[in-house]
Amino acid sequence: MAILIKNGTLITATDTFEADILVEGEKIAQIGKDLQHPSAEVIDATGKLILPGGVDPHVHLDLPMFGTVSSDDHYTGHKAAAFGGTTTVMDFVVLEDKGFQYSVDIWMKMAEKAAIDYSFHMNLTRFNEKIAREIPSLMKMGIQTLKVFTAYNGRLRIDDGSIFRAMQIARDNGMLVMAHCENGDVIDTLIEQALAAGHTSPEWHALTRPAWGAVEATLRVAGMASAADAPVYIVHMNAGGEVDMLKYARER
Repeated sequence: MAILIKNGTLITATDTFEADILVEGEKIAQIGKDLQHPSAEVIDATGKLILPGGVDPHVHLDLPMFGTVSSDDHYTGHKAAAFGGTTTVMDFVVLEDKGFQYSVDIWMKMAEKAAIDYSFHMNLTRFNEKIAREIPSLMKMGIQTLKVFTAYNGRLRIDDGSIFRAMQIARDNGMLVMAHCENGDVIDTLIEQALAAGHTSPEWHALTRPAWGAVEATLRVAGMASAADAPVYIVHMNAGGEVDMLKYARER
């Protein structure tokens, strides 16, 4: 079935212009003025903007975390994304003790209710020689990205040497490491001190996670990536200093 979208304003990564769009077989077949098709369903987009579907590379669905579970699953989260114009999301597979394939199978099963396109990253929250050997197998499962943490000591974090090894393995196999950058040791110390002083109200979550820790960790991870000659993706950057460190690293 063909769909002809008429009289809309198209917005691409580089241009904004008025045109019609002909869609055939779920693919854009033609873009131009005054397009015609003998049997297409016609949608009048006069006065409307037409944008590509968004890609959100960082969502958490059905995620167990510290005794709770994230509020959206792979249907409700997808539905909300679609209403906002996002047509692809990328979630994170939790690494279970039984290995990569077992873990991916769990998340593929949970995603059977998907409402939009999706993909996965792998949370690399443990590291040993067996895991190191098996990382390349993720590519056959459709996963090309490894998520590492410099915080959440004893739960999600692996040490810097393991992060560096993961970067080398990713480099050699066409994969990408993405990093959650904070200073986990500083955070743990501040949390312990805050709890000892009875500070348990919500603002202390922020006060025990100083932005300077994120700034320091961003440069540290960038330094490891440079030493490994591997790309790295710093996720959810919240502080201006992190952007400064990213600019510093890129320029060098």
